[in-house]
Amino acid sequence: MRWYVVASLLTVLTSSQGILTTLSQSNGGYKYDYATVPFLAEVFKLLVSSVFLWREMQNSPPPKMTMDWKSVRLYPIPSIIYLIHNNVQFATLTYVDTSTYQIMGNLKIVTTGILFRLFLKRKLTNLQWMAIILLAVGTTTSQVKGCGEASCDSFFSSPIQGYLFGALSACLSALAGVYTEFLMKKNNDSLYWQNVQLYTFGSIFNMGRLLMDDFRSGFEEGPWWQRIFNGYNMTTWLVVLNLGTTGLLVSWLMKYADNIVKVYATSMAMLLTMVLSVILFNFKPTVQLFLGIIICMMSLHMYFAPPSTLVDLPLTVKPVSESVSEVPSERKTDS
Repeated sequence: MRWYVVASLLTVLTSSQGILTTLSQSNGGYKYDYATVPFLAEVFKLLVSSVFLWREMQNSPPPKMTMDWKSVRLYPIPSIIYLIHNNVQFATLTYVDTSTYQIMGNLKIVTTGILFRLFLKRKLTNLQWMAIILLAVGTTTSQVKGCGEASCDSFFSSPIQGYLFGALSACLSALAGVYTEFLMKKNNDSLYWQNVQLYTFGSIFNMGRLLMDDFRSGFEEGPWWQRIFNGYNMTTWLVVLNLGTTGLLVSWLMKYADNIVKVYATSMAMLLTMVLSVILFNFKPTVQLFLGIIICMMSLHMYFAPPSTLVDLPLTVKPVSESVSEVPSERKTDS
């Protein structure tokens, strides 16, 4: 499958995730425990990957699967990074408002490019660096509120701790993505075997979070496994299915494309979500949204288009040997 097909599917599914989550609410809240959704999504990804791995193992030759402990022990690290990232997110939101947090979240676009270069040794051209910065500017522009709104200047009124936590959150998000790509490409193991390892640890860590929530509440509502499906309906299951499928597509991109493609897909998904919100939830479109979309489209073209379509290259100069041969014989004799 072509990478741009997978990236397009990821864009559509990522944009619909927020909409489905909103539709799953009842009277502005959740009837279900939203902490169970990531756990079930991890289990779904684990089951799907296990089925595909089993099918691969029926082929001849069987898929490559590295099972030594030195390799397996690397797979819990992304889950640990995401666990720290989630806690930093909550810490950030205690200091800044939601709009400021969303704007600061765009730092991960640039930090992904930097870590992509430092850790994976992937060189980007000057045009691609400009495209990445433009993408960050475009997504930020689309999220900026009008100056007539009360929260217009709230971005500059937060404590310094909020900005530090926001920057740390962006770095952790980028680090998790770059490290996952490193894992997926470090050897020629089967994609589904690598997924099984990732999602096994992901399921364990999410289960640990549910247990911690039970201990904090003193098991007032009983253990999590007795109420895991409480409040679930068709829309909630679609949220789980969407989140799980999105994760599988991301792992495919990490294996066969790269982090920058994923960043573009998720950024375009954010813009698509805002456009769909105008249609579905009577969200009022702003000039900033239209400007952000235009800037992001320019960035997309600048990053992926061949350089020859972006820069007018000079006409081909004749080789020096040809120039010398065309010099008149009198001129040659004089010299």
